[in-house]
Amino acid sequence: MSFKWNYDPLTPERSKQATELAEKIGMSPILAELLLRRGIRTEPAAKRFFRPSLSELIDPFLMNDMDVAVDRLNDAMGRKERIMIYGDYDVDGCTAVALVYKFLQQFYSNIEYYIPDRYEEGYGISRKGLNYAASQNVKLIIVLDCGIKAVDEIAYARELGIDFIICDHHVPDDELPCAVAILNPKRTDSTYPFKELCGCGVGFKFMQAFAKNNGIPFSQLMPLLDFCAVSIAADIVSVTSENRILAFHGLKQLNQNPSVGLKAIIEICGLTGRELTMNDIIFKIGPRINASGRVQNGTETVDLLVERDIQRALVAAAHINEYNEQRKDIDKQMSEEANQIVERLESQEHQPAIVLYNEGWKKGVVGIVASRVTEMYYRPTVVLSCQNGMATGSARSIAGYDIYNAIKSCRDLLENFGGHTYAVGLTLKVENIPAFRQRFQQYVSEHMHIEQTEAALDIEAVVDFKDITKKLYNDLRKFAPYGVDNPKPLLCTRHVYDYGTSKVVGKQQEHIKLELVDSRSSNVMNGIAFGQSAAARYIKSKRSFDIVYTIEENIYKRGEVQLQIEDIKPSEDV
Repeated sequence: MSFKWNYDPLTPERSKQATELAEKIGMSPILAELLLRRGIRTEPAAKRFFRPSLSELIDPFLMNDMDVAVDRLNDAMGRKERIMIYGDYDVDGCTAVALVYKFLQQFYSNIEYYIPDRYEEGYGISRKGLNYAASQNVKLIIVLDCGIKAVDEIAYARELGIDFIICDHHVPDDELPCAVAILNPKRTDSTYPFKELCGCGVGFKFMQAFAKNNGIPFSQLMPLLDFCAVSIAADIVSVTSENRILAFHGLKQLNQNPSVGLKAIIEICGLTGRELTMNDIIFKIGPRINASGRVQNGTETVDLLVERDIQRALVAAAHINEYNEQRKDIDKQMSEEANQIVERLESQEHQPAIVLYNEGWKKGVVGIVASRVTEMYYRPTVVLSCQNGMATGSARSIAGYDIYNAIKSCRDLLENFGGHTYAVGLTLKVENIPAFRQRFQQYVSEHMHIEQTEAALDIEAVVDFKDITKKLYNDLRKFAPYGVDNPKPLLCTRHVYDYGTSKVVGKQQEHIKLELVDSRSSNVMNGIAFGQSAAARYIKSKRSFDIVYTIEENIYKRGEVQLQIEDIKPSEDV
């Protein structure tokens, strides 16, 4: 993929601010520049950023309906009513259900959890689930990571004598369900200061409020923070403000004393004994948690996440790992088929967005395929399969483009839809696909800015190799956890040269292992450029080039740093 490089040098005034901030916090001006780009301008703000404190968590009672939700839960427990914890089958939903269930189970036994079957019931609250709840004499359902659009289903639940507390983070419609309480920071009337909680985060805030109301010490919530970190990473939500605090302390919990179920998954991933990062969650832990709901049923995942016995957890984790292997095979086949369709359809070639449909594709994997197609062609993408006579699928977007509004513009063609800026699920009649494709692509064409059509690397600082030290690397680590709105800093060095020892590596000779020098120092820097072997000939020509990269620890040489190079361009082209 060809990248556009974006770099906005600091103004003289901002450079002065960076220098002053660097002196106050005892860090390199490079680090101070990165802080300024994150809106952090003062020493106290920098200290809060580098040392997120649980004491800085927002008062949960600032969320609309929180007092009502806590009162209803207290009443249910006081009356010994049957309570069901109901959640979505993805990582966010399963971790949210596990968190709320594990916490409440310490104080109340008349409680169960329910994850709908993706293939039989579909997304969200189902009639089958409600009928089961009624058969079990459930009087209160706490629904997590879904429910904000379930107007008809929750009305039906009221007829069955079941109350609902909704804990969701997806964008609501104008009409809200008739639930007892709706906890959602994205409500149009929301008074909550932070809008970007994930579903598990909303569930955590509910339990925080419940604990506060009942005099339960916050320390009893802390063992559940690992679930928050997993959901924040896997659901790709903003890692700022309250999410940064939850992710920071959740990662600490995950590394030091994870729950039994997560510990088993960590072991099955081969991650035991190393410091876990958000990337480990995104690429290793999250896909395994997701795999059960994609291939079979998400209930198995929650069974694992709430398990207390490590031996049983290891057996369950191995089983879920098998689902993940099946998922990878299906994913690979479907992605190849999707690419063939895109290449075959001339009508898609010049369109600003892609819509693909194959009735034989597995519903549980279309979201992954949509992500792969989006990444490959850098266009908003919708991938649909057929389920029970209806087209169901997932939409994924590119950086800076709100695909939710694009899907919403076609709502008269849809049976239902839901999601947020970068990811949406939708269902429509198969016969409506051509009209949807035309309307969706037209909307994207009219509402996408030209600068959004090209993949870009946002450079945060231009540095020389002499600036890259072990101290700089250690200070950079303090910017973690990384994620949306707090990316791993991309740095640029101009006019670098091959030291003479760079070479192509990999099974298919697709990567380049580099040893580089720049024009301002004699420092030799090691680097790796994955999938960029096409640049090898230019590199070996002894001409200068520019690189954009992140600084990483060399896992084969502990204590040494290396560059992970994202893009390479001849110096004169930049």
